[in-house]
Amino acid sequence: MLHVTNGESVSLADTGLGGEVLCWRDSLHGDGEPANLDAEEIVLWFEHDLFDQAQLIEILSRLRGRQGVSLICTDRYLGPLTGEQLRELWPLRHAVTDEEFALGAAAWAAFSSGDPAAIEMLLAGDTSALPFLAGALRRHLQQLPSVENGLSRTERQILEIASEGGHTFHTLFPALARREERIFLGDDRVRDWIRGLVECRTPLIVLEGGIYRVTDAGGDVLAGRADHLRLNGIAARWRWDDSRGTVVPA
Repeated sequence: MLHVTNGESVSLADTGLGGEVLCWRDSLHGDGEPANLDAEEIVLWFEHDLFDQAQLIEILSRLRGRQGVSLICTDRYLGPLTGEQLRELWPLRHAVTDEEFALGAAAWAAFSSGDPAAIEMLLAGDTSALPFLAGALRRHLQQLPSVENGLSRTERQILEIASEGGHTFHTLFPALARREERIFLGDDRVRDWIRGLVECRTPLIVLEGGIYRVTDAGGDVLAGRADHLRLNGIAARWRWDDSRGTVVPA
């Protein structure tokens, strides 16, 4: 039996269920190589957030048509759970259905296409076979630059928090997590997003004595008086219109 899950923090080896544990590569950010799924029985353990749902649909796409694949998908974060708590989720396991395989494959094709309009077309259909998928994919679309100021949702939230004043990374990171319905960004990825706002041509944030400060340009962007993409010469094909909840050409 092979258990496949989202990261090394998940204590599946401590559940007493037996089998091997495979931590899937980061499909959302493209790190690593595809994992080996050569096993007779495969159990997928995944959460409801964007990071996990992206991994799940990739795996379902790769395993479509395979026998002996089961799924545990939950709105509980797996990383903090003890082996005993993870074992309590075992009764939630069910054999992956044809509908789940089909939706996973279609969703992965849309997600990996680089075309957000393909994701919107998928969301216009029935996604109930994977109940956490629609919310995760909508959150993915919100990472596109906004029509209002050129900021992704993550960038906007970082600027909003930094504008409160006095934030170090160690206070900004949990404050950012509290603004997410489903936490999906680790600290390294948040540092990357912050770095993009600091190191752009016209910085929106500066780091002074370990404290983040929003620049005048950052304040203008946050208030909608300037556009991050235009200000910093960043090209984009698509934007996100939050008021309409849709993708529009840039």
